[in-house]
Amino acid sequence: MAAGVSTLHGETSYRYRKFKSDSMMAITVGATIVTLIPLFLVLGYLLTKGVASLNWAFFTAMPAPVGEKGGGMANAIVGTLEVVGIACLIGVPIGVGAGLYLAANRASQFTNWVRFSADVLMGVPSIVVGIFAYAVIVRPFGGFSTLAGSVALAAIMIPLVTRTTEEMVLLVPPELREAALALGVPHWRTTLSVVARTALSGIATGVILAVARVSGETAPLLFTAFGNRFWSTSLFHPINTLTVQVYTYAISPFADWQRQAWAGALVLTGIILALELGVRWVTGGAAKAPR
Repeated sequence: MAAGVSTLHGETSYRYRKFKSDSMMAITVGATIVTLIPLFLVLGYLLTKGVASLNWAFFTAMPAPVGEKGGGMANAIVGTLEVVGIACLIGVPIGVGAGLYLAANRASQFTNWVRFSADVLMGVPSIVVGIFAYAVIVRPFGGFSTLAGSVALAAIMIPLVTRTTEEMVLLVPPELREAALALGVPHWRTTLSVVARTALSGIATGVILAVARVSGETAPLLFTAFGNRFWSTSLFHPINTLTVQVYTYAISPFADWQRQAWAGALVLTGIILALELGVRWVTGGAAKAPR
């Protein structure tokens, strides 16, 4: 009798646990679907609005004069690549170097302040960064420029790359560092050749995420690079970018400009999506790499 009661109690307990497990799984699946709905709605709307406006002239032609139809965003596409590329040349070495330093000197009071500052900077609105770059670069040098825009984007990248690099380096087993130091390898060479090389895929992931973030920024560029309807690749003159061009066309009263704004938004989303897929490829390759 007691054995039968115990068996019945066990079956009831199992069914209750299974019910809770299935219920929580259903809730998490539902939450995931709700999260994905806005993403697919935005992508679908961009595709319906932007695909019809994409053509060869959009990628190769300059913007048409005000009020005229046609033209493209060739200068904005090249300008985006230039501004973001220079921002990477400035921000990535500083961010990676700072992250390696923070990971190697965690007990220092100075590193605690640097870490705290990086966390604060990651939460600063991008428009504040743009105003700061305007005050310290644009006004003293007497005009908007490509370099000012790149510095503003680099300032956004640096704290993100710094914190990501630090976290990735901390995942490297300390035995690797200790083994290299025991063999007489200098500390700086151990950090660069052993630790950083082991954490390279994670560091690359952080860099790509930072690039994806700054590629979609508009506010800092309005205060720094400003925009340019003509072809320009100079570091010391205003330059056009996709985000600024999309903003300008979207608020214009011309239907053709508004149509091109949707196309520019689609191209910009495609660039950011490609960078995100690059993150997945890097992390996936790291996960499948033999240990």
